[in-house]
Amino acid sequence: MVAKKVETATSDPGKRIIDILTEANKTIVTAESCTGGMIASALTDIPGASAAVYGGYVTYANTAKSRMIHVQARLIRDYGAVSNQVARAMADGARNTARADYAVAVTGIAGPDGGSEKKPIGLVYVAVSSELATVVIEHRFGDLGRDEIRKASVRAALDLVLQVLTSDKD
Repeated sequence: MVAKKVETATSDPGKRIIDILTEANKTIVTAESCTGGMIASALTDIPGASAAVYGGYVTYANTAKSRMIHVQARLIRDYGAVSNQVARAMADGARNTARADYAVAVTGIAGPDGGSEKKPIGLVYVAVSSELATVVIEHRFGDLGRDEIRKASVRAALDLVLQVLTSDKD
């Protein structure tokens, strides 16, 4: 008996993202705070990523968010760096600054310090910006430890990008 090769959808969201963007001749840029470049790394680990990944901004400091991707200092002051408003501004600012088709942004509290009752360790906002809309999702991963929160943030970011890309295709 000869085994047939079964084609299955890849479970790697990074590869699917690169494939979809490359096929559509579109680009993506990252804007990362708590993940420090891990999303860009996950995407550029994929062979052929240079066809779709424009680049990335690591805007760890609040001043970097303002200077590099034009997040208004007022937003950071009024809502905090870890907020829906700043995540949205990071994604929109990165997309506009880079002139990319899509942007993904992450800001959060990975710990072990920096949490509060209102904004606990594990609070992360992920945003994806496209010409159609900017989507922001709040995650509360809990205090899983710094490394696990950062990894969970990358997975959440890639999953949201994939959701946006597949909904934009419809």
